[in-house]
Amino acid sequence: MLKIQNLRVQFQTRNGPVDAVRGIDLMLGRGETLGIVGESGSGKSVTAFSILQILDQGGRIVSGELNYSGVDLSNASERDLNDIRGREISMIFQNPRAALNPIRKVGHQIEDVLRHHAQATVQDARAKAIAALKEVQIKDAEARYHAYPFELSGGMCQRVVIALALACKPQLLIADEPTTGLDVTTQKTVMDLIQALAHERQMGVILITHDLGLAGQYCDRLVVMKDGAVVESGAPETLGRSATHAYTQRLVAATPHPGKTLHELVLGGTETPVPDQGDVLLSAQNVTKTYVGKSGPVHALKGVSFDLRQGGCLGLVGESGSGKSTVSSIIARLQDPTDGAILFEGASLLDTSAKKFARDPRRPQVQMVFQDATDSLNPRHSAAQSIAEPLRHLGNLTNIQRRDRVHELAEQVGLPSPLLTRLPHQLSEGQKARVGIARALAVSPKLLILDEPTAALDVSIQAIVLNLLATLRHQLNLTYLFVSHDLAVIQMLCDSVAVMRQGQIEEMGETSQVLNAPETAYTRSLIDAAPVPIM
Repeated sequence: MLKIQNLRVQFQTRNGPVDAVRGIDLMLGRGETLGIVGESGSGKSVTAFSILQILDQGGRIVSGELNYSGVDLSNASERDLNDIRGREISMIFQNPRAALNPIRKVGHQIEDVLRHHAQATVQDARAKAIAALKEVQIKDAEARYHAYPFELSGGMCQRVVIALALACKPQLLIADEPTTGLDVTTQKTVMDLIQALAHERQMGVILITHDLGLAGQYCDRLVVMKDGAVVESGAPETLGRSATHAYTQRLVAATPHPGKTLHELVLGGTETPVPDQGDVLLSAQNVTKTYVGKSGPVHALKGVSFDLRQGGCLGLVGESGSGKSTVSSIIARLQDPTDGAILFEGASLLDTSAKKFARDPRRPQVQMVFQDATDSLNPRHSAAQSIAEPLRHLGNLTNIQRRDRVHELAEQVGLPSPLLTRLPHQLSEGQKARVGIARALAVSPKLLILDEPTAALDVSIQAIVLNLLATLRHQLNLTYLFVSHDLAVIQMLCDSVAVMRQGQIEEMGETSQVLNAPETAYTRSLIDAAPVPIM
């Protein structure tokens, strides 16, 4: 179906040409699923964009053959390519919100694709769009047809993007990190759906991912890319157990899985002691949150209670919409609960509204590291300015003291000083994650809320950041509330875990007890949905 030979892609930069893809060869058969794995910058997405001829400005194919079912894509006219894109070859983009038009209803966006490729008429476009939403298992598809992207969760937006990609029944599907940020059950649902449709339609699939566990479970073959070149390829089982290239071995070693300790993720890493736990630092008591919408009240939280001791790390897990982020934002005092109590060091945190809490003397004690390191940083602020921001608002330091504190924090999180003058777009994902962590630590908090801080990171960078968090927790006696959908990460980092479902805590206890011997069927379903490691 697809044959790529000696593909070389080059980008023009201020410092001269840069080879993003350097002479790669790939082949894909009908009905086959090929996984392309590697870290950010390895050339995975550039290869996919080359197939569709949608390279960013400044990028061009220097040489090579791109043959799809007898069609030379590199020499095809724009008119022919517009017909092929979406109908013959379709793509699931990595960022679902960026892929959707924010001011157009999702149902109308699906209709646009169907009508553009003459797959629907004015009369039946709506019915076919709703059918496409149902095919990706969106509940109440008739109502979701009228929703705008901002009214949907990240997981729901991802399903809409998949519905868009599959609407015209393409023969080749390119899925670029299709499950990043999704909870394990939604991830499994999405991948099972793609796999089932691939078998049913004999559709070729290229899965681009940094998750070796996911790739190993769903791909027939794997290709490992590094610095624009293919360094190794083969069956998932072969690469997982007997990889020959050092880079592949490092990726396999950095992939979390049950039974692996945190220090084992980084080759040559050392074990970080777990701090002793003290008195209860945070106590959530029967916290509820109800939103009032057009269709009536929505109960986001229904009486959530837990205690978190000084020096401890509590993991919050559950599907999208289970209430994890709502709990986090209430404890971080970004919004108010409808009812309940939150005690911090024995005193109520709710005696001041969330709107006024920004100037509360206790504000420095509770800080947050956000899920998307890129979106949480001001694109016009340097790394140093971002780290210094809470010091300007919540500290009482001179300019010199503030500068010294920024350099101290940068050293603490392993961010080289020369990078402090760079803007976010000049930093890697791992470096931006370190800036976010340093910013949260700037005012010496006692409680750090971590909302999926490693979800979008490559496995090797994730391993380094997780080890950094463990080290900081030990050195600074920090207390963590860690929100994640990755049960293997929770098992390595957290002492205890609370499993949330539909606004309630379904099960809670020591991490090893809950994840190794769950008491509820829901917790077992989360564990069963996690990808099976290939190693």
